Formats: sequence, structure tokens, C-alpha cells
Amino acid sequence: MDLKCIFSLAILVSQISLSSTQNVNVVIQGATSIAFNPLRIKVGGSLQDQVVYRVGEVKNCPNFMKNKDSLFGLSEGSLPMERWDELNKFFNQTRVKVTFGLNALLERNRSQIEKGLWVGDWPSQNARDFMKYTISRGYKVDSYEFGNQLSGAGMGASVEVEQYGKDIVVLKNLVKELHPDPKTQPKVLGPSGYYDEKWFNSFLEVSGHDVVDGVIHHIYNLGPGDDPNMITKIQDPSYLNQVAQTYKGVLNIVNKFKPQSGAWVSEFSGALHGGAKDLSPSFADGFWYLDQLGMASTYNHKVFCSALLWHRLIGSTILAVTQESNPNLRVYAHCAKKKPGISIIFINLLKDSSFNVTLSKYEHQSHNLRSTDVAKPNFEFRGSKDREEYHLAVLAGNIQGQIVLLNDVPMVPTETFDIPAMEPKLVNASTPISIAAHSIVYVTIRDFQAPACA
Repeated sequence: MDLKCIFSLAILVSQISLSSTQNVNVVIQGATSIAFNPLRIKVGGSLQDQVVYRVGEVKNCPNFMKNKDSLFGLSEGSLPMERWDELNKFFNQTRVKVTFGLNALLERNRSQIEKGLWVGDWPSQNARDFMKYTISRGYKVDSYEFGNQLSGAGMGASVEVEQYGKDIVVLKNLVKELHPDPKTQPKVLGPSGYYDEKWFNSFLEVSGHDVVDGVIHHIYNLGPGDDPNMITKIQDPSYLNQVAQTYKGVLNIVNKFKPQSGAWVSEFSGALHGGAKDLSPSFADGFWYLDQLGMASTYNHKVFCSALLWHRLIGSTILAVTQESNPNLRVYAHCAKKKPGISIIFINLLKDSSFNVTLSKYEHQSHNLRSTDVAKPNFEFRGSKDREEYHLAVLAGNIQGQIVLLNDVPMVPTETFDIPAMEPKLVNASTPISIAAHSIVYVTIRDFQAPACA
């Protein structure tokens, strides 16, 4: 990291417990640019490889029907262009970027030799007709994703890496033909599945340079939704850390092959198969979810589904964090989205212990700061402006409940079903930051001067 001056932040934490008091030191140093905005909608998912576009030569196609012999127990279905028109009206009104998942199994056949494998070349005509219609209507598609979970062993279906790599070249050439202006050309994304190091490497070698614009993968690291131990996993820092190897592996591949748009997470959830009934819609899922946001940004992922407060408060420049003493307090820091200052998110996984956090400022003079360099504390940071704090907790202390408190106020829709006001509480900068048990806290410090955030 080539920076003339690095300002770092140490967070000294006193853990309030009936049995002990523990000091935790957090170092925040350096900066890496990432982006989690603007708002993006992905059209696709499990059934996208069974959707035929009702346009061009396709005049009639039935709706999805139950069929136990078909993929996911459903027959092929269709997307009428009237429905596509309706969707684009919504996209235009909300000004979102659209990633569209294309059917990559169209007219392929099941292998007679290997279960789950689909073989044959990908015919591009239906996709061509769909893209031409989209262009003729003036609709904007930011990117096309080629297939869904077909990499490696796949999810119900897979395509051999050589075939997939060859077919995505066909898609890239089609996109370039129909969108000759590079400035308005949609991106081509793949492989949109679970990370498999060998498969991903082979795929990018087969497809070649300047074909894949973004390497996208899926995260479902808590396992099946019916796992009775999921609530324990979500509060276990060692378990949450395991998925870092996936993020790191994808980042290494991106650094090796250098696709234009980097690494994306296009589909994610804590739990497979529709989520966990008593957990996914609860406050507790926020521990996993916000930790994933922080971890994905740490490993320089460019796209991830973002939370509202995160989207409003967290900027696009990440400050690297080292927290050496207490893994149950998860900490991530960025430049504030609205300058000046920095924003920090704290996630307390402990149910019985709170933390008091004080800040110390570090300065490291270096033209080439290495990751092994450790800055020495210069002085305790004492701001002169009030901090902006957002404390998220759950009603009655039940983390599997669904009513979230923001600064002790229940967050429920207004009478017109709008999102309620989300205002911070202003806290004297000379006092420690209080992190309650089983809570999530966003803190913005306006007078913390970090050159990386200038």
C-alpha cells in the first residue's frame, strides 16, 4: 500500500462482565476503495435456467408446472415481454441498476453418463431476440449473468468448465455485437455459483482475457435452514471467520486474471433452501449479515446486497481493521459516506457482556506501508464534536424476535407504510462508546482526520 502517511485508529475496549474485565485493542489502518452502491436488482435465481423468453420465434410457452422429472421439480416456464415491460417500468421508477440472469441450459441435454451434468453447445438465438427487444424499448441492463449455480458440482445441474467457458465467449461476442459502444455495453458475469478454486481458475483460463467483466459467486455459509444449531453458529466468531477463505480465494483469482469489475456476491443468505424459519427474519440474522458486509468489503468485493443504514452511513473506502483480543466484538471501519469523518460498525455477539470502547489515534509515516508493520499509539483520540450513534437492539432481549429497536425506539412502518425516520443520538465525544450485549452499533465520528478519507 503506497501511502505517504497512514493514520490509524486503535479501539481500546473494556468488557463489562460479572467475572472479568478485558481490554481489546483494534487497529484501523490504510485504505482500499470498494463500492456497494447504487442500488442493484438481480432478475434471476434458481429457476432462471428454465426460463424461455417469449419473443422472436418463441410465440407460445406454458407457465411453470410441477414436474417431478424436471430440474427442481418444475417444467420450463416463460417470460412474456408484457411482464418484462412491467418490470422495466418499476426499474425506471426506482432508478436501480439491473443484473439479468440468462438461461444457460436452454436446449442442452442431460448427460447419459454423469448425473446432474448437462451437455451440448448453448444456442444464443433466444437470448439474442430478448436483448434486441430490450434495446428496441430503450431498457437499460447493466449486466448479464450467465446461468445460475452451474459451476463445480452445481446445484441440481452443472456444465463442464470447458463448455461453460466456450459458451460465455459466445455471450460476450453477442453483447459486443448488439452494443457496439463500449460505454453502454452491459457487463458479462460468471460463473454465479459456489466457489470452487480449480473450476473458477479453469473457467477464466478457458474464457480468456477481456471476456468476463465480473467474477461472481454465491454465499450460503450457515448451511441448511433446518439446522437446529444455526443460532449457535451465528454467534460463534470462529464459525463466522471460516467463510473468509472463500472471499480470499475469489480475490486471489481476481488479482490473477484482473476482470474489469472485480469480485461480486450476486446471491447470498445465511441459510439454504429458503432460509431458517425462526432465524432468517429475526434480529439475530443481522449478526451474520452485517458481518458478511464487513468481510466482503475487507476482501475488496464490489457488489453485495446492502443494508439501509450501511448504505446511508458507510462510504466506499474501507479502513483495514486488526482486532487482536476479543473475537466476539466484530469491528469494521470505513470513511463516512457523507464527509468528513469515519464510520465504524460494532457487532457484539455476546449475550451477557457489554463493552466500553475508547479510541486511540495512530500515525505511521511510510512511503510503502507493509501489512506486517504495526503502528505505535501517539495519543488517545478525543473528539471535540458529538458522535453520531445508531444503536440497534431487539425488543425484550430476544434476538430471534423481529421488532428492532433503534436507539430504544421500535422500528415499525408509518401509517402510510413508509420506512420510519432513522435519526442518530448525539453523544459527548469525551465518553466511551457503549456497546450493549447482543447489539449492533453504527458510530460516525466527524472530526476524526484520516488522509485516506480526504
